[in-house]
Amino acid sequence: MSDKVESGIVKKTFPITGMSCAACASSVGATLKSTKGVQDADVNFATHTAWATFNPDEVSLEDLKMALQGVGYDAIIEEENVAEKQEEAQMAQFLKIRKSLIGSAILSIPVFIIGMFFMDWEVGHYISLPLSAIVLFYFGGHFFTGAWKQANNGKANMDTLVALSTGIAFLLSVFNTFYPEFWLQRGLEAHVYYEAAVVIITFISLGKYLEEKAKTNTSSALKKLIGLQPKTLIVLVNGKEEEIPINAVKEGFEILVKPGDKIPVDGLVVSGDSYVNESMITGEPVPVQKIEGTKVFAGTINQKGSFSFKAEKVGGDTLLASIIERVKEAQGSKAPVQKLVDKIAGIFVPVVIGIAILTFILWQIFGDDNALTQGMLSAITVLVIACPCALGLATPTAIMVGVGKGAENNMLIRDAESLEKAYQADTIILDKTGTITEGQPSVVNQHWLLEDDKLKSILCEIEAKSEHPLADAVLNKFKSDNLSDVQIDSFESITGRGVKAKSEELNYFVGNIALIRAQRIVVEAEMLKVADEWETDGQTVIYFADEHHILAILGIADKIKEFAEISILQLQDRGMEVYMLTGDAEKTAMAVANAVGIKHVKANLMPADKSNFVKELQAKGKVVAMVGDGINDSEALAQADVSIAMGKGSDIAIDVAKMTLIGSDLQNLPKAFHLSQLTIRGIKQNLFWAFIYNIIGIPLAAGLLYPFTGFLLNPMIAGAAMAFSSVSVVLNSLRLKSMKL
Repeated sequence: MSDKVESGIVKKTFPITGMSCAACASSVGATLKSTKGVQDADVNFATHTAWATFNPDEVSLEDLKMALQGVGYDAIIEEENVAEKQEEAQMAQFLKIRKSLIGSAILSIPVFIIGMFFMDWEVGHYISLPLSAIVLFYFGGHFFTGAWKQANNGKANMDTLVALSTGIAFLLSVFNTFYPEFWLQRGLEAHVYYEAAVVIITFISLGKYLEEKAKTNTSSALKKLIGLQPKTLIVLVNGKEEEIPINAVKEGFEILVKPGDKIPVDGLVVSGDSYVNESMITGEPVPVQKIEGTKVFAGTINQKGSFSFKAEKVGGDTLLASIIERVKEAQGSKAPVQKLVDKIAGIFVPVVIGIAILTFILWQIFGDDNALTQGMLSAITVLVIACPCALGLATPTAIMVGVGKGAENNMLIRDAESLEKAYQADTIILDKTGTITEGQPSVVNQHWLLEDDKLKSILCEIEAKSEHPLADAVLNKFKSDNLSDVQIDSFESITGRGVKAKSEELNYFVGNIALIRAQRIVVEAEMLKVADEWETDGQTVIYFADEHHILAILGIADKIKEFAEISILQLQDRGMEVYMLTGDAEKTAMAVANAVGIKHVKANLMPADKSNFVKELQAKGKVVAMVGDGINDSEALAQADVSIAMGKGSDIAIDVAKMTLIGSDLQNLPKAFHLSQLTIRGIKQNLFWAFIYNIIGIPLAAGLLYPFTGFLLNPMIAGAAMAFSSVSVVLNSLRLKSMKL
């Protein structure tokens, strides 16, 4: 919950519960805006949050909560454990809908069988009545309470149409069960429509269940980001260690960090040295050396050494906290998911009610002796046939099939919005490390003065004692060579340069060129030329020498993924503009970009720079897709129109992203865009047929053909037609399963 105060006006952001469609979001927004003391408000249906600016002297958060409860929604206004409470509310809603679906489906089966095959069995009517009452007013009770609250505020939504059509059909059926002679005396049959009412409730519940399931599967990225910060830390007070909670730390405290610890706040190292994994901030795989005077950041992970640092930024001022806040802002600034069915619902519902009323009136004006009964039946038929079942299922069924198809092809897709935007995307941004490259340094080149197993053994023994992160790359390179053990007599780490070791009375050195020059070891021109070429290609060069000569040089780099080049070419063939962003040096970035055919490159970027670059492209009218794998990418992922994470990346990136490619194969990237194209095509087809069904069905239900042919559509047939329209939508969605990506 954010809190900003300007000249007595407060801005608060808080979670909303009970919203089921975009029409609900607009209702919540209108309710907040109409509350006395509120200056402005808006609702984000995608994140289920709302914000309001208000005068706290005129209105409180409690007042806003009560106003929302009055129209059937609720707000979580507590300051603590907000995310957990929102998750609990979402899970409770999901379980409630699942219970309604299962219950209504079980009880609907006997009612449907009686209504379709034993419609003239009088006892069947008395069996169907209590079963239907339970389905409508217990398992489907929320439709009626929702419709009542909307009506009290002069509004209508999907609940209104469901409640009206099923409620009237049920009441008419009850009347016909107990007083069939009313119709028989007028030469008409006393039909009951219990099966139409219960089938409507069951199908609509199925649609809501499918939508809610997608919501409850959404993990909280922010919760995991916050989890990067330890709950406790060790401070040094007069040289003694003392453990305190994270919220008790103040600027100026001296904090001790041990091997493997997460760094709790931002600060400056005052003593000790170590390497710190900052990949969650920079995205780069190589841990960074920390010595006296260097900065450390909250959420990063210490490696093997120990050090103490002075706290400079705590709480909401840390770099991690700013990333959390930026992710919140980017997620909250997204346009709400405006599914076509929800946009139309606001007009569709009152129009259908109007048509039903008009139908009844026209029958009274132009009808014959049975105008009252035929008018009533036609009005009910309009409500039943227009029940938005096919509309409600059009999107979630196509999405569920699309998501399943994605999972079969190693793609996890979170929601409809990302699928809709993916096929519109004209620009794609790729992070370098872990996306285009493997994200793991390895020895890609080696040049030996004399290739000797004993020298390799000495090099490996030295690197085994080293804490330098690149030492593992060397060990991994030679671990399969079955080298013999050698004795290392002494070992010394030389800060910022490398290491010195002694074996069999000879000194050996492993490190950078600065270490070699400091020891006045001569480097042959050929070696320097090779090293320079490797560095131009973006490799880190490690020198291995004895007291007199360079014995070997090793080129270490983050290897480019196997199918990166062809995947990027396929994206460019789709007409997409491809960019590469990285926190790495420009020379390394250009080497990778040239190798895979990317023309647009930005290097030396911090997380905020990536996010700002996405905003720049969006300001130019681009629909931007972002592909990343690190916590440092989470801001840009949250800001992008389409966010895609690599499955081997951080949990945070995966949680922020709307799509995740399982594993690290870039070949799945072009497939993801093709899948979105097929799925959105399916949704549009579903919506088209659902609307055609209503455009044809509603006039027939109203009795348009009656003056010409004497044909009047029975509400029972209308119920069956409604069910068929839903089934046809589901079958069309299932066609996607057989399509090739």
